[in-house]
This record gives sequence, C-alpha cells and structure tokens, in this order.
Amino acid sequence: MDFLRQIPIGQFAAPDPAEAATGGSWLRRLDPRLKLAWSLIFLVTPILAGPLWRLSLVGLLLLITAASGLSWRLWRRSVPLLLALALLVGALAALLPAGTAAPAALQRPPAELRIQPGPPGSPPPERSGAPWVLLRAGPLVVTRRSAELGLNGATLLFTLVHSANLLLLSTSPEQLVWAISWLLAPLARLGLPVERLGFTLLLSLRFLPLVQEELQNLLRSIATRAVNFKRLGWKGGLALVLALGERLLANVLLRAEQGAEALLARGGVWLPPDQLLRPAVAGRGLGLGLLNATAAGLLLLMLLLRWKVGDL
Repeated sequence: MDFLRQIPIGQFAAPDPAEAATGGSWLRRLDPRLKLAWSLIFLVTPILAGPLWRLSLVGLLLLITAASGLSWRLWRRSVPLLLALALLVGALAALLPAGTAAPAALQRPPAELRIQPGPPGSPPPERSGAPWVLLRAGPLVVTRRSAELGLNGATLLFTLVHSANLLLLSTSPEQLVWAISWLLAPLARLGLPVERLGFTLLLSLRFLPLVQEELQNLLRSIATRAVNFKRLGWKGGLALVLALGERLLANVLLRAEQGAEALLARGGVWLPPDQLLRPAVAGRGLGLGLLNATAAGLLLLMLLLRWKVGDL
C-alpha cells in the first residue's frame, strides 16, 4: 500500500548511496537558475509549435532522464505510468470527434466547375491533397484534426508533468526558492514582497509530502478494513469517497494549523533568500563552471532551434 511513496512525483529526493557511488547526478549539481530556465523552455516552447518539435521535446526529456545519473528507482515507475497516461489521453483525443467548422457560403455557383471523366478504365477523378480521414474502424474515425489534437494533448501532458517532476526531484526546496527569488529580485524595487513570496513557496513545497502522507494513510485504512465496494453499491461507494475526501481535507487543514502554530511559536521570522542555502550547498556548483556553461549554451541553441524549425 506504499505505492505513493514508491512513485516520488513533485518531491525532492536526496541522493542515495547507490547514486553517490556512481559519482552523483550532474543534474543535481547544475545551477538551479539554469534548471528553472530549462523547465520554462519545456513549458513555454510547445505553444504554437509543430508536431516535430513536440515529439522532439518528449525524446529530449527521456534522454535527459536516462543520462541524468539519478537513481533508477526514482523514475522507473513514474515515467512508464506517465507515458501510458499520455498515450491514453492522446488516443481518446484522437478517437473522439474533434468537431468541424460550419461550411462557408459558396461564392461561385457549383455548376461553374465540372470534373470531366477520364478515358475508359482510368480511375475516377478525385481531389488532390492529403486525405482528411486517416483511419476508420466502424464507428471510430480518426481525422487529421483529431490526430493533431491527440498528438498535442499527449505530448503536452508528458512534457509539462515530467519536466516539472525532474526539476523538483533534483532541486531542493531551498535551492528552488533561492533561484526564483534571484529572478524576482528586480521586482523588490517596486515594493513586491519577494522574501515573503519565497518563504511561502518554501512552505508549500514542504507541505506537499504531508498531503501525500495523509492520502496514503487513508488508503491504508481502507485496505486494512477490507471494504467491499460491490456490496456497498454506487450510493454507498460515493458516500465513502465523499467521507474520505472530507477526512483528507480536515487532516490537511489540521497539519496546516499545526505548522502555523509552530511558526508563530518561533517568532514568525523568515530567512532572506540568500540565507536559505546551506554554506556547503551554496558553494558547490553555483558558479558558471563547465557544466553550467554547457547548459547555458544548449539553452540558447534550443531557443534558436525553436525559432527556426519549431513553428507550425
């Protein structure tokens, strides 16, 4: 019943002994500002991009995951499940009707253009261009429009979720908050409370494992009681799901209240972004070394490629 713990999605995972024995992951040593910029590349560049660019982003993410040096147990379950979910969403989007636009009014009479038949034995005349219907299997019809929607939905789902997951897996909350605060530092001159925003983000990232733990405890309680949903019926099952949702919300709010009381008991003082990083972490790999320079150069290359070959 600990499958939620075995699929670390959206949580920072400290390096284990097996990963440390191989020299550690270069993705962990990368500057968090560059990692945040790369994540924005995967989040923003699919907008108004062609299918070739979207598929290339998926392949690049899989390549980065395989060559990142992260422990295999961190992504051996999450990546196949996410791929299966993306393929399912893409297949549903491709098979469901995509809708068609209303036919435009004819500007010229249809009798003006006539297609003359060819000689005997020749194939009948037809319109040129790619066929509109790509696949027809009984009531299921895949058109060019629905196939495009399926491809966009599947690739967007995978790139959005997995790029954010890689960022959170390899970056501690302190490093991520420091990077975001560094990017928002110019806004502090306009009166924006950058330090409070960074501290709020840090609390939110720390709170995610607590929500997962509460959900895991509720699922374990159902498993230990051997609840039979077939005997409950759909009304009883729906009532049980609503009761579990209410209990989960109450437990999460209780954890939030306890965290607020602990913060107030310590004076309610937050650290500035520059002091969030530990000295050992702050002095390791945050300068522009060879790794960071390579990542910055590849980032500029990605922007150039998106401008040249990634359009529709």
